[in-house]
Amino acid sequence: MQHDIVIRGGTVVDGSGNKRFSADVGIKDGVIAEVGRITAPAARTIDADGLIVSPGFIDGHTHMDAQVAWDPLGSCSCWHGVTSVVMSNCGFALAPCKPGDRDLYARCLSAVEDIPTEAMAAGIDWTWETFPEYLATVERLPKAINYGMYIGHSALRMYVMGQRAFTEKATEDEMVRMAALVKEALKAGAMGFSSSRASTHVTPDNTPVASRIAEWEEIDRIVAAMAELDAGIFQVGPDIASGPAHRAFLARLREVALAYRRPIMFGVLATKQGDDPTGWAYQTRYIDETVAAGGRMFGQGTTRSINAIFSLKSYLPFDVLPEWRAVRELPMAEQKRRLADPELRRQLVAAEERMKPRDNVFQGGGAATTDPRKPDYSNLYALNGVDWDDPTVEQLARARGQHPVEVMIDLSLANENQVYVQPLVNETPDDVLGILKHPRTLATFSDSGAHVAQEMGSSLQTHLLSYWVRKRGAFTLEEAVKKITRDNAVAWDMGDRGLVKEGFRADLNLFEEDRIRPSLPTVERDLPGGARRLVQKAEGIKATLVNGMVAFEDGQATGSYAGTVLKGTAVG
Repeated sequence: MQHDIVIRGGTVVDGSGNKRFSADVGIKDGVIAEVGRITAPAARTIDADGLIVSPGFIDGHTHMDAQVAWDPLGSCSCWHGVTSVVMSNCGFALAPCKPGDRDLYARCLSAVEDIPTEAMAAGIDWTWETFPEYLATVERLPKAINYGMYIGHSALRMYVMGQRAFTEKATEDEMVRMAALVKEALKAGAMGFSSSRASTHVTPDNTPVASRIAEWEEIDRIVAAMAELDAGIFQVGPDIASGPAHRAFLARLREVALAYRRPIMFGVLATKQGDDPTGWAYQTRYIDETVAAGGRMFGQGTTRSINAIFSLKSYLPFDVLPEWRAVRELPMAEQKRRLADPELRRQLVAAEERMKPRDNVFQGGGAATTDPRKPDYSNLYALNGVDWDDPTVEQLARARGQHPVEVMIDLSLANENQVYVQPLVNETPDDVLGILKHPRTLATFSDSGAHVAQEMGSSLQTHLLSYWVRKRGAFTLEEAVKKITRDNAVAWDMGDRGLVKEGFRADLNLFEEDRIRPSLPTVERDLPGGARRLVQKAEGIKATLVNGMVAFEDGQATGSYAGTVLKGTAVG
């Protein structure tokens, strides 16, 4: 048999967690046909000497629903070895949607996930209404990576209830209809149903998103419909606003888990919320207890802090102040000229000093850039690298004998790509490591496609391999690869992905063990309509294959669009 591709001479880390081994990998018709010593001919041979050959990485928490319409690559995830993503998390989706509501859906998605409405208007050819029609649209689009999707609760509620979705309890008929639409979506290929109870998820009018208005009875009815099909994952954004609210949310979620036995996923976060925090140890213990009682439950975790990112080319914490706004609305060259003026600088510092202190509570959504509060300079880092060892602005100010604002101005004038990172959640590496080490948490919480000019989580896979494996030695390479491949594949029922094994889909990465790492983020205007976003690429990945085709080589797209739509288990 002639293989389409043979990868020769690599060291295979197969995703199982077992020890690495030397082997060739033969690919035929998009599937791994042979692993071992291969002498058969091939249409193409890839030399993997000195490289790790691993499964493609899987990211189950993204918001690429709009981006997939204009970006065939799947960036920035694609540059970090991700070959499969799941989108439509936390109830935010673009289907089902009536034609007259498209603008409202886009504005709600923008308010929560910071996806510019102008990019959506310019980049989406919005022809669908139902969930099956949206799924079919994504199937037709060119895709370099694979996409799975949920049916989202806020979208579903708005479709069934109209404006009442934001204010009222659903009627019996409306709950019946929602349950039926979820069944329809699962049969079409949805991987499950997503929702949100998070107090940080608000509409453009600063009111709760539609899913937060739903009674728990409504969620019960929908998850019960999933149970009838014995299919689908229930993903939910947790209420972390305070300790008591969080504990009440978790207690009610356990009832759902035990009543309907569907897999449930939610974000496990380390954050200080209100006066009564519920830490990650409480959350993971709750998961263990739920599983022991017969439920099926996973936590979703990050590999580093969740941050607000500021820069001269995107946002600065002071942009809401009138004195700053007058400068920041100017062309970049003029901004830099004005910021060098000593008198103006004194005015800008004085404006900052009138700001109220920040309260250190995670705001979420767009609040990182719209909340007119003074930054905590002891928790604001001037990013020089990606290894969690950068100086704070406060440290630099003390060393230089300057006001923190002047430090930021000077750094930005010296390098207009300078970024500043403010950790909001999972602030300390020890907390993150505790979450990652738990056996029922998944390394998957990137939010890729969302918060495009504020946050950059798409690099979590390369950060795991560079920081936690190579720098800290907290995981072996085999353990870490398993976390971002087979563990996630099993959690989302991707039965034929996540292993370098005969019969599995040929989603593969070839990378340098001692070089793989995220690059520094930059701000680019590459969205439809010229909107800006953070872009972060990676180093050390030599090639990424998707369904047996080479999609990326040395960080460059090859023009191969072999990605597919990943469908849930209800599809017959």
